[in-house]
Amino acid sequence: MRQRSGVGLSLALLSAVTFATSGTFARSLIEGDWSAEAVVVARVGIAALVLAVPAVLSLRGRWDVLRRNATTVGVFGLLGVALAQACFFNAVRYLPVGIALLLEYLGIILVVGWMWLVHGQRPRTLTVAGSVTALCGLVFVLDLTGASRLDPVGVLWGLGAGVGLAGYFVIAGRVDDGLPSVVMASGGMAVGAAVLLLLGLIGVLPLHASFADVSFAGQRTSWLVPIAGLSLIAAVVAYLAGIAGARILGARLSSFVGLTEVMFAVLIAWLVLGELPTAVQLLGGALIVAGVALVRLDELRAALESEHTAGQPAEPALASDR
Repeated sequence: MRQRSGVGLSLALLSAVTFATSGTFARSLIEGDWSAEAVVVARVGIAALVLAVPAVLSLRGRWDVLRRNATTVGVFGLLGVALAQACFFNAVRYLPVGIALLLEYLGIILVVGWMWLVHGQRPRTLTVAGSVTALCGLVFVLDLTGASRLDPVGVLWGLGAGVGLAGYFVIAGRVDDGLPSVVMASGGMAVGAAVLLLLGLIGVLPLHASFADVSFAGQRTSWLVPIAGLSLIAAVVAYLAGIAGARILGARLSSFVGLTEVMFAVLIAWLVLGELPTAVQLLGGALIVAGVALVRLDELRAALESEHTAGQPAEPALASDR
């Protein structure tokens, strides 16, 4: 049992590390005259095609499950994939990768407000404490009185990514248990890519790419290198490792481990791009991560209390990996 948990933890960490590379890979393309929307289309479009094979295999004989959940998969693709990723990659145009990711992770706090206002689920004390801590962290991250102020356009894009991430978690939490997560991931990414591609083709969104060499990790290289990294490492490997880890650890624990993505993103951006937040912003980032962790911990405690009251363990759902 301990060995199995170790495997699950390793897979969850692998998922967090690979997801954390997305901003660094995307930065090289965006600076190479790619629009953020084109980066998203390339990333999730290729990943959706690769994951289509295991998705189809997991559905053999159960296509009615996909039909029942078609609307959910569609909305998931619009919010959790298209909106979240397009806003995040646009934020990366103006902000350090780590800061953009921290702003996106505030979406978890937005979920608390949504569940309270819409569903009447009043947050418990620990959740309130976590939310307040994260919002205090946001003030430090923005560093409004510091010498190096963040671009407000980038901040708005980052908060937009947070809205998309909030939609991701809300929708993922209401999915039919019979729908395999690999189908949800592949279908959602296919919808997200198709919508962004359509909006780009009709001129609503900027959709342009350059096939010249780009600068990555201080070296000139083919644009195919970051594209392969985004689609295969930051999407396919990240999703598959996350799904496999979630099946072992359960949704709550694996999503808790997923918080390490912020730390890995800051570290990778520092090593590859030379980006490092200021001391005040690092303090704010630590508060945001701590606040989100408190919210996650409260969710875990509430679930354990519910299981204890019911007298039987709940069947673990799959984690909401991005």
